[in-house]
Amino acid sequence: MTSAAPTALIAEDEPLLAAALRAGLARAWPALRIVATVGDGAAAVQAALAQRPEVLFFDIRMPGQGGLEAAADLADAWEPAGPGVPPFPALVFVTAYDQYAVQAFEAQAVDYLLKPVQPDRLQRTVERLQDLLARRALSTAPAALEDATLSQLRQLLATAAPPPVPAAPVLLQSLQVGVGNGIRMVPV
Repeated sequence: MTSAAPTALIAEDEPLLAAALRAGLARAWPALRIVATVGDGAAAVQAALAQRPEVLFFDIRMPGQGGLEAAADLADAWEPAGPGVPPFPALVFVTAYDQYAVQAFEAQAVDYLLKPVQPDRLQRTVERLQDLLARRALSTAPAALEDATLSQLRQLLATAAPPPVPAAPVLLQSLQVGVGNGIRMVPV
């Protein structure tokens, strides 16, 4: 349920970036109340369960548990929507890594912001969030929407591959050398 002052939680391990996001949100959405700012995924899950915010801003990569894993854990711990239980929060992932965008949207993210967050891009995200919260307030079947979101988050957790392990360094075997209009391979 959307209150007069919507609430949000920021999970960002870089204090300066968290402060910049908070300041940008204050300009773009003055009515939004930030209920907590945490620095890792486990703390984000705990704070979200305690505060029950309507919006989550999660960094993808954080110490310990990343944003995608935290969102999946939160989905498992969130009580189903019912009388007095707010629906699962709207997710926005904020990260410097664009390669996680598909996974983020599979997790039903409302948006995916790349760092450094640009004010006009943040404003578009705020408009999407405001629209979603307004639709949720008017919805007659929020439980069905939430069940679908939680189901997709659980599926993402079940199918998410662990982060790739860096490969062992490959020793240089040959060099490509330009000779006239051609290229020759010269052994090292």
